[in-house]
Amino acid sequence: MAIATTNPTTGEVIQTFTPLTSEEISAKIAIAHQAFHSYKSIPLPQRSEWLKQAADILEADKYRLGAIATLEMGKTLKSAIAEVEKCAVGCRYYAEHGAKFLQDVTVPTDARLSFVRYQPLGIILAVMPWNFPYWQVFRFAAPALMAGNVGLLKHASNVPQCALAIAEIIEQAGFPSGVFQTLLIGAGQVEQIMRDPRVKAATLTGSEAAGQSLATIAGHELKKTVLELGGSDPFIVLKTANIDLAVQTAVSARMINNSQSCIAAKRFILEETIAEEFQIKLVQAYQKLKVGDPMQPDTDLGPLATSQIRAEIHQQVQHSLTQGAKLLIGGEFDPEQIGNFYPPTILTNIPKSAPAYSEEMFGPVASLFRVPDLDAAIALANDTSLGLGASAWTEDQHECDRLVNEIEAGSVFINGMVKSDCSLPFGGIKRSGYGRELGMLGMQEFLNIKTVWIK
Repeated sequence: MAIATTNPTTGEVIQTFTPLTSEEISAKIAIAHQAFHSYKSIPLPQRSEWLKQAADILEADKYRLGAIATLEMGKTLKSAIAEVEKCAVGCRYYAEHGAKFLQDVTVPTDARLSFVRYQPLGIILAVMPWNFPYWQVFRFAAPALMAGNVGLLKHASNVPQCALAIAEIIEQAGFPSGVFQTLLIGAGQVEQIMRDPRVKAATLTGSEAAGQSLATIAGHELKKTVLELGGSDPFIVLKTANIDLAVQTAVSARMINNSQSCIAAKRFILEETIAEEFQIKLVQAYQKLKVGDPMQPDTDLGPLATSQIRAEIHQQVQHSLTQGAKLLIGGEFDPEQIGNFYPPTILTNIPKSAPAYSEEMFGPVASLFRVPDLDAAIALANDTSLGLGASAWTEDQHECDRLVNEIEAGSVFINGMVKSDCSLPFGGIKRSGYGRELGMLGMQEFLNIKTVWIK
C-alpha cells in the first residue's frame, strides 16, 4: 500500500510520500536511543508541563487538525474535531496523574525496606491504525512519554499527514528532539524495527493478521507487546430496557466514526418480546441518517476510508444474504458513484454460517438477532472468537450482575455505549488481543516493575 493522502470522499490522490530506507530507519532508531538516555532522567514535573503544552496546542489547532483527518480518512469534521479534543484530555490526564502512578510502592516484608519501583523501558514502537488517527497515537504517547519512554510511530499508510502532525505537536510542546518520531514506512519495514535490540517493546492496534505478524516477531525477539485487535461487539437489549434510549444509542454506537470502530456495536441481540419494536424503530432511525460530504455539519455518515474496505463490507453482506440472511435496509451501492460511500444496512434472520453472524463488520451494517431470554442472549454474545467490548441494556439488577460477570469481553457497559476513558483500562480478550491501554494499568504495560529489597 502506497503512503499517500487519498481523499475518500472524491478518490483524489492529494499527496504521496516516499518511505524511509533501511538506513534511514536505523538512523532514526539511533536518534531515539540517544534521546532516551537523557530523557529518562528529566524530572516528572517537566514532562508533565510538556504534556500540558501539547494539550494546549491540540485545542488551539483542533479545526485544522480535524480537517486533515477528514481529508485523509473521511470521518465527519465534527467527530474529527472531537477526537482532537479528546487527545488534549488524554495529555492533561497523564500530566496530572502520571507522577502518582509512578511513585514507589512500599511493601512490608522481612527486609528493612522493600518496595516496587517503576522505570521506563526505552524505545517503544507504536503501530497505529487510520480510524482514529490522533487518539490511537496519543493514548499511547501521553503515558509513554510521561513515564520516560521514547516513541517511534509507524502509522497507517493512508494517514501520513496526521502522523507528521502528531510529531510536530510533540516537538512544539517542548519535548526534546528524538523523544517521539514519526516513521513513514510500509508494513513490511516493521520487522527491521522490531528486530533491532535498541527497541524494547511494541504496541499495535489493528487487525488480527497484523497482530499475529507483530507478535510472531516480538515472540522471537522476546519483546513485550500490547495488542488491541478487532471486535464484534454485542449490543444486548432485554425486555426491562428503556427501548427508545437503547435505539437512539444503538444508532450512535453502530455509526460512530463512519461505522469504522473496533468497539462499535455490531451484533444487536434482542429479547423476543421487544425485538419487533426495536427493529421497527431502528429501521426508522437508519432511514433518517444523512450520508454525504463529511465536511458538512449535518452529515451523519461519511465515506469509508478506502475502496477496499467498502468492497469487503459489501462482500460480507452479499455472502450473508446468500446464506439466508434477510435485508431490511441498504445493502446496495452504485459502483460508479464518486467516493467510498456505503448505505446504512440492517440484516436479520442471520444463520451461523453467514459472515454477519460472528465476523467483524467494519462498515455501517447492523446484524439483528432475536433470543428468547437472558441465557440465550449471553450465549450468543459469547459465540465469537472476539472479545473487545459489550453493551447491554436492562433495568433489572440481577440481569445486570449476570451480564457483567458472564459476558466474555474486556469491557462491559450497562445502559450505555462502549467507549474509551482515560481513567479506565482499555483492551480485549480472546482474539481481540491482550494487554491494556489507558488508566494506571496502561502506563504500567511499558515499565520495568522493579522489586527492591534492602536488608
